[in-house]
Amino acid sequence: MGAVMAGATAYAATNWIVGLNTSSSAEAQSAAITNLSISAVATPSATNLLYPGANGDVVLKITNPNAFPVTLTAVQLPANTTFATGYSDAALATANAGCTAGNSGVSWNFATATSGSSHSLTSPLSVAGNGTLTVTMTNAASMSTSAPAACASTFFSMPSLTGVSATGGAATATTGPATDSWTS
Repeated sequence: MGAVMAGATAYAATNWIVGLNTSSSAEAQSAAITNLSISAVATPSATNLLYPGANGDVVLKITNPNAFPVTLTAVQLPANTTFATGYSDAALATANAGCTAGNSGVSWNFATATSGSSHSLTSPLSVAGNGTLTVTMTNAASMSTSAPAACASTFFSMPSLTGVSATGGAATATTGPATDSWTS
């Protein structure tokens, strides 16, 4: 009789540990930053309207051309000697000859004698990547008591802001239309 032996082969699993060459690298690139644009809204619906000696709302549109959200925290204003030009239409296409930057007395509230004074927003405004946000800035403009009668029923092109304080990165976009303000 022959003996039958069942042969078993032992298999040992071996974990191979591979080292890392210390000169290995990977690459990433950051996005370019493009400036925001702030423009007038062709059909503003301000609640507080200007009249001599009073404050009024300013409606503006913030456009973010970046692929990421941008959050505004403050605005920098022109000098308090820079005044708005009056127009007879909401599209700011037809200048009001009797209400000019030279006599309107309309300026940004809390502007100082120095251009670039910074004013923190009451609430930060986050504009979505590649998005726009319409904002009513409550009582952001004032009209002097010396404004001529020709400035009645007039739309104003506010002097350009000199800058904004903003950060880019992950943020939940502010829904519009929004309302905000700043203080001195």
